[in-house]
Amino acid sequence: MDELRRGPTTPPPHPPGMSSVLERNIAALSRRREQEDRRATLQEKAAEAITRFTGSMLFVYLHLALFGFWILANLGWVPGVPRWDESFVILAMWASVEAIFLSTFVLISQNRMQAAADKRADLDLQISLLAEHEVTKLVTLVKAMADQMGVTTEIDGELPEITRNVAPEAVLDEIEAASRNGDSPREREVSEPGGASRW
Repeated sequence: MDELRRGPTTPPPHPPGMSSVLERNIAALSRRREQEDRRATLQEKAAEAITRFTGSMLFVYLHLALFGFWILANLGWVPGVPRWDESFVILAMWASVEAIFLSTFVLISQNRMQAAADKRADLDLQISLLAEHEVTKLVTLVKAMADQMGVTTEIDGELPEITRNVAPEAVLDEIEAASRNGDSPREREVSEPGGASRW
């Protein structure tokens, strides 16, 4: 009981290392990211660099110092510095123009990031569909082996549904229909070339 209160006395062992497949995948993704960075145009790289700088605390500190000095000087609180923008019209105009350009740079960077995210989402979808197809084939193979050996399980009633492939276009159609109607997707059997599929 005391040992449970004190917790483990030794840290858990570290894994011996990553598998070769994982290391290969990491290297492939790193190479792909480097290729995409090299293919980026000069304008995209400039916009990303500006966005990165404007999203840093250094940018905040610079603006605090500059705007603070501007305001204090034009309020007449800085001795020996004449006022040049007593109504702060120039400061307001400067801030507005800067906001327009900064928002444009942010949108450019977001568009590039969104394009990369869309590619990764497509990759995830393809891998998920491939994994689902492989699992379906494995279930079919195991079912055939179980039938040959005369083995029955509690999930035999679910096997017809499990052994069907998912039709992604049917799922997307149901999701879009549900979002338009404001209700939950309706389960339906959708046929696809090569056999039946579950929604």
